[in-house]
Order: sequence, then structure tokens, then C-alpha cells
Amino acid sequence: MFLDGDVVECEPLSHGEVVAPHCHDFGQLRYAVSGALVTTTEVGTWVTPANRITWVPPFHVHSSRAHGETDIRLLRVPADRAGQLPAEPSVFVASALLREAYLALLGDSDQGPRARLLLDVVLMELARAQREPLRLPEPADPRLKAVADLLHANPASPATLTELGRRTGSSERTLSRLFSGELSMSFHQWRTLLRVQRAVLDLAEGASVTDTAMRLGWANPSSFIEAFTALVGQTPGRYRATARAGRG
Repeated sequence: MFLDGDVVECEPLSHGEVVAPHCHDFGQLRYAVSGALVTTTEVGTWVTPANRITWVPPFHVHSSRAHGETDIRLLRVPADRAGQLPAEPSVFVASALLREAYLALLGDSDQGPRARLLLDVVLMELARAQREPLRLPEPADPRLKAVADLLHANPASPATLTELGRRTGSSERTLSRLFSGELSMSFHQWRTLLRVQRAVLDLAEGASVTDTAMRLGWANPSSFIEAFTALVGQTPGRYRATARAGRG
């Protein structure tokens, strides 16, 4: 049979709950109904806000951490169908059709022709869905990693790349070249993405928009709202309400 009884699962995770590194011989989709889920691999970190779907391909070692009271709906994708989706982990916006087909598949106890058709719809919708720019690439170069470690420890730091270079023993020019060459983004873009990822998690845990903006280094709430909306696709206030209420 195309699907089996273990294909779909619901997994409520408590705030701060961690799933240790592991991998599967099948692909896995993870729909966050509420809360937020962080998926980490050796090459990057993906944050799944509420009403988003994370894709983890077969044999990708990954760990997870829940933020807020997180309701995750898991769906296995057979290895022979995984080629229809990206070769690397990804986060997708869930359209109305994708969300309804996904949830209908989870609720279908008869894993027969209807379930196969629903999985076809899910995979076709994912193939055309918008991919979220919420992946934070992690550097391999030790000079860049030293800078990234400082910012992970203190995302709100206002330090310039020149100042961070002095602390880690590298020039601003070298670090700028490494950000562009290895991570395909500027220092400013990487730090903004780091801060927005942290904001997604703080808001899912119930922090206010203003407190989140101040704690993560934005000069004022309006600049935070602009940066957050550009990356997440909705304002932080609306996202906070969705993540807390578990509504799509």
C-alpha cells in the first residue's frame, strides 16, 4: 500500500522540549498548528512559525526544539516520492488548499485511495508553494564561525563587522567577503535574519512586540515590524496571535 498506518502522527511538544539529532529513511513534513519549531542541521537552522510546513528530506540528520506550547502534525513521505520536493530542508507557507488537504490526510483512518489522492494534492501544492526565507545558514569557515558565535550569544549586539573582526582577529574586508562567498548574504542580512528567527520564537512564547524589538536590538518597534513582516509575511502582532491561539 502507498501509505501505512504510521504515516501520520500528531505530536504536542512542551515549551523547550528537545528532540535529539536523528534521521529517517523517509521524508518528513512538519506542520506547526501553534507555537514554533526550530529544526537544526549541520548546515543551517530553520524556524517554522505557526501555519508553516517544514520539509526534512530522507537521511538528513536533524534535531528539533519547541518554543511555546507547540502542536506539530507530522506526515511521512515515502522515499520514492521525496524527489518531488527540494533536496534540502525547507519551510513553506501553507495555502488554504495545502492546509486543508494536509489536515484531511492526518484525519483519514483509511489509508487507501483517498489518502493517496490527498498526498498527491499535498505534494503538488508544496511544489508550487512559496518557500520562506527563514533558513539561517551556519558558516564552516572558523573566522566566520567566530563572528556568528558572538552574535548567537548576543543577537542584540550593535557591534559593526569591523568591531567584531577586531574581537575575532579578522579584517572587515575578509569577513565581508566570507559572508558573501560562503553564506550568499551580507553581514547585515545575516544578522537581521538571526534576529527575526529569535523574534519568531519569543513571540510564540508570549513576549510582546515592543519587548521583543527592544530585546533583540531594534532601535524602535516600527523598524522591527518592517523587518519581521518582510521575512515572515505578516506583522509580528498578527503572528503572535496566530502562534498563541493555534489558528491558521
